[in-house]
Order: sequence, then C-alpha cells, then structure tokens
Amino acid sequence: MNRLIIRMTLFVLLLSTKMLAQDFHGMAVYESKTNMKDFKIDMKDGNEEMNKMLMESMKKQFEKKFFLDFNKYESVYYEEQKLEAPTAGTKSIAIKFESSSGVSEKTYKNVKEKMQIAEQDFFGKEFLVTDSLKVWKWELQSETKKIGNYTCYKATHLDPVTAEDLKQYEDLKKQQETAKTTFFVMDEPKDRITTVWYTPEIPVSNGPGEFWGLPGLILEANFDNTTILCSKVVLNPKDKTEIRKPKKGKKVTKKEYESLIEKQMEQMKDKDGNIRIEITK
Repeated sequence: MNRLIIRMTLFVLLLSTKMLAQDFHGMAVYESKTNMKDFKIDMKDGNEEMNKMLMESMKKQFEKKFFLDFNKYESVYYEEQKLEAPTAGTKSIAIKFESSSGVSEKTYKNVKEKMQIAEQDFFGKEFLVTDSLKVWKWELQSETKKIGNYTCYKATHLDPVTAEDLKQYEDLKKQQETAKTTFFVMDEPKDRITTVWYTPEIPVSNGPGEFWGLPGLILEANFDNTTILCSKVVLNPKDKTEIRKPKKGKKVTKKEYESLIEKQMEQMKDKDGNIRIEITK
C-alpha cells in the first residue's frame, strides 16, 4: 500500500513538472450565485406582489458567469457579456442600482509579481486600478472532494472583523431607521471565513476573482453567502488566448478608486441619505 501511494505521488509530481515545463495555459468557467436569505425588501408604499418581483430581479443580478484565462503565472478574470432576454407578454420588473450600473471590470493577476490590475469603466470613465495581491493565510485541510474529474483539497482563511466593518454597520442601521425602502438586513459583523477547494492536478497558484496562493487551481470558493463554482476547465487549448496586461484608462491606486466611488455615491444620495434606485417595468 505504501509503495502504491509513493508511486501515485511521484506520478502527480512528474505530471505537474511536465505541465509546467511546457507553455502551459488554460481556461476555466465559473458560475457565481448568492444566497438571498439575508436580503430583504421592505417597501412601505409597495405591495406583496411588487416585493416578490423585486426579489426575483435581485436574484438574477447575483447569478453570473465568469471566465478565467490563465498560464503559469498570469490570469485574466472577466464576466460573460450577454443580452437581456425579452420579457414581452410577462409581468416583470427590472431593477438597477445607480451605484453600480456604470461599473464593469476585467482583472489581470500576476502571482509571480504579486500584483493585479483591474480594468474599470465607471460611468463612462476608464480606469486602471493597480494593487498588490491580497495575502491569503490559508489553512490547509485534509478533507477532499471531487469537482468534475478533479480531486480537490479544502483550505480556509479567516478575516477578523474590523473597526471599519462595525462603523459601517452602525451607519447603515441609522439610515434604515428613516428609509422608506430597506434592501439589506445586515447582521452585526463577525469574523469572515472563506473556504476554497483547489486541485494540485492543475498546478497553477490561481483562481477566480481575488483568490490565489495555493498549490493548485481553485475550483470553488465560498464566502459570506456567495459560492463561485467551476463548471468547465480546458487545458492547453489549440486556440491559445494571449494574456495581456490592461493598458486602457487612467492609472489609479485601489484607495484612490474607492475614494472616487465614495464621492459618486454621495452625489447620488437624496436628502435622507438614501441611494436612488431605478425600477423599470
């Protein structure tokens, strides 16, 4: 039995070395969904049917498909672009938050240089948001499971609650006391645990969104009420996608960009401090 385990380990190591020795590249497809259990719409001037349709519209906003093009050290993560299906003859509501309606993103990561560049289009203005990669302090677990044909291992990371989180919570509670429409029921912030599943069978230290830093591609990530799950992987496709650093837009730091967004959101607030929401039928 021990000899078999050693042979299997050597086989995986040799396979990984061979894959990294060549011009290794690939593409992964991810589906993102958010559980709406902590999400609530409370319209004082609305009705039950209206609230239900709003909830359905919000649910669709949090169901997205993403693509990750990657090589040994670099990746580009971007959302699928699609047209909205026609709703003629059906009763529905489309909901759009002005605070995010002008935002789109494509994120480049370089795990060797430990940096990322996000290509942002914010209300018609293009930005290149540069930042260092987040340092993930992964705790490797022995638990395994299959995702597709790949054996994956569990890893977790803990983000302690911060003073900023608590302040945001208190500010939101004050706003909701006078708001006519309440969209988020926010519990008091607690330590945040992120759980991911990675596979050493694809030996790249990368993953969806901001995730990276493990000895294998991350195929699933769970954080807050959101799950990002890989549905397809293509390794070394014939039609290779060239991974390029974004170059279009004004260069700003992440802190500078967040300040710009904060100023824009302040301008969008009404006299009661509520952000306007556009609802179309």
